[in-house]
Amino acid sequence: MDQSADASGLLEGSDIESQKERVVTEEEWLQKWEMGNIGFHKEQRHPLLQKYLDVLLNGRSGLRIFFPLCGKAVEMKWLADMGHTVVGVEVSEQAVKEFFSDHSLPYCEEPVPEISGAKMFQSTSGNISLYCCSIYDLSSSIIGKFDGVWDRGALVAVNPCDRQRYASLMINLVEKNSSYLLVTVSYDPNKHKGPPFYVPESEIKSLFGNCCEIRCLEKVDDFSERHRQWGLDYFLEVLYLLKFVA
Repeated sequence: MDQSADASGLLEGSDIESQKERVVTEEEWLQKWEMGNIGFHKEQRHPLLQKYLDVLLNGRSGLRIFFPLCGKAVEMKWLADMGHTVVGVEVSEQAVKEFFSDHSLPYCEEPVPEISGAKMFQSTSGNISLYCCSIYDLSSSIIGKFDGVWDRGALVAVNPCDRQRYASLMINLVEKNSSYLLVTVSYDPNKHKGPPFYVPESEIKSLFGNCCEIRCLEKVDDFSERHRQWGLDYFLEVLYLLKFVA
């Protein structure tokens, strides 16, 4: 662990160019869901969200919480069951429908008038709304603003060339005094082309630093056989708190 932390620190100071031009298309993401190639999906609640939930909620109840590129994240129902309103966006309709079926949640489906071809799937209880469209088609005028964000697997899945666009959208979607928990991954990007993409702390500061306070909360060794097969020798999950102060 010490060795891998040192290695990620060395990369932090270097100019990482190896993934800069890498692009994953919408069709490729849809195919991953169709083929069941979804190693990024976690069947259990993420331990970092469980550990730092109080940081996200900050003593508040009844929050609006956003899940960018949500897939069928199990944490959405968990937070909704606590009394929060959950909104997600996901390009794969299959993923959205699987979320509701996995949790035996009845839902209704309707078009989104502002976005051609988009659909919104909402639990009949009304506390979970999942938009099926490109995240870049959304705006605060369509989905409102949020008190909290759980970003696990979103920023690291965004094509490097789209990160500025993504960050600008996320900044537009959060309320003042909101808390944004961001999970990135750290590994040697010269050994794996991504996704998930390597996002150094310097880039997070570049993307979000003008708008919020940024604090690294924890680095966790998440190395597994899957990562070994990618040719890696270490893999860290890094959790940040982005605090949008008034």
